[in-house]
Amino acid sequence: MNVLSTQTSLSEQVIAAIQTVIGSDPVVLHEPSFNGNEWLYLKECLDSTFVSSVGKFVDRLEADLAAFTGAKYAVAVVNGTAALHIALKLAGVNFGDEVLIPALTFVATANAVTYCGASPHFVDSEERTLGIDAEKLRDYLKSSTEQHAGECVNRTTGRIIRAVVPMHTFGHPADVEGLLAVATDYNLALVEDAAESLGSYYHGQHTGTFGLMGTLSFNGNKTITTGEGGMVVTCNHSLYEKAWKYKSQGVVRGRDYWHDSIGFNYRMNNICAAIGLAQLERIEEFLEKKRLIEAWYREELAESQVVFQEEGPGVHSSFWMVSILLPHSSAVEALRRALADAEIETRPLFSPIHLMPMLDDKGPFPVAQNISARGLNLPSWPGLTRRDIASVCDTIKRFFESGKKGFSGR
Repeated sequence: MNVLSTQTSLSEQVIAAIQTVIGSDPVVLHEPSFNGNEWLYLKECLDSTFVSSVGKFVDRLEADLAAFTGAKYAVAVVNGTAALHIALKLAGVNFGDEVLIPALTFVATANAVTYCGASPHFVDSEERTLGIDAEKLRDYLKSSTEQHAGECVNRTTGRIIRAVVPMHTFGHPADVEGLLAVATDYNLALVEDAAESLGSYYHGQHTGTFGLMGTLSFNGNKTITTGEGGMVVTCNHSLYEKAWKYKSQGVVRGRDYWHDSIGFNYRMNNICAAIGLAQLERIEEFLEKKRLIEAWYREELAESQVVFQEEGPGVHSSFWMVSILLPHSSAVEALRRALADAEIETRPLFSPIHLMPMLDDKGPFPVAQNISARGLNLPSWPGLTRRDIASVCDTIKRFFESGKKGFSGR
């Protein structure tokens, strides 16, 4: 009998063998890169004493971000949730309305709806894009709503369904064409939650620029970061002016201390914008490396049982976060433990938010729940090396070979 087998588990033997070959440096899920002009711009910002919400870096970040996305206008705010709150308010979402959002998304999407006094109304996902299933949405609206004076009314609740908010999950563009058609046919405002899809395109057009407005996030784990921050983008000048006013306590532009509407203190400060501007200068480098990392994963795991998201015709993903689907949900936690033992950090996919206790619409939404149960996010930041990816993939492949229950079907 192998003495080693009696003292250690098979998983531990696998990890030990891998570490013998490739070493044991930790591989973290994400780490921002500050190798550009961040320190220079921060010093300039501090030297200028403009460290609050007024300063040239805020203006420059808005202008450069608008140019990058192809939007005509951009408004910098404190975070992506605030951006979505403003966008929904400007889309006409009122107290008592309903807003269609994916069941598979980060909870901020639902929270922004509730900030407006409206109710999240969930939609199932499609496995191909991880986003809202446009065909299911159309079928639902056809059977469950009616039009009154140009408004979409839920027959069951009697409430107006005011808007639909697709979220481009992990950088994968949703079915924008299908969702735009549904929104048009049912008189819904379309607001894009593009928090995760900076650098993603649908038929050559940047995500977040298709509907009335789009929203972006610059949290510390996003493709570029301001530390904490977000952006509203739009091609509508009137909406831009209103968004600027909303983020600035409802102040009238050009008139000191005069406010003609209720607003919010959602302004990004100049320090955060300075960091973000330096990050934006390197975005093409970041995006190129992220796509290379996804290609490395795909190559290394080509013969495995994991499923990657495919870019459909005309779709270009930023691959903000490399996500895989496993054949069986029972394998996810076991694989995460094996990767953690090898000092490799991962995270599960979003928990379906319709199941959370503070929200009423419980579904069922089987595809969203299935994706959530089977999914895993792998380390995806631009500083990763081919050796890092090999370390992750070797651990995954050894895990397959170990025949873990629920993974190979045994």
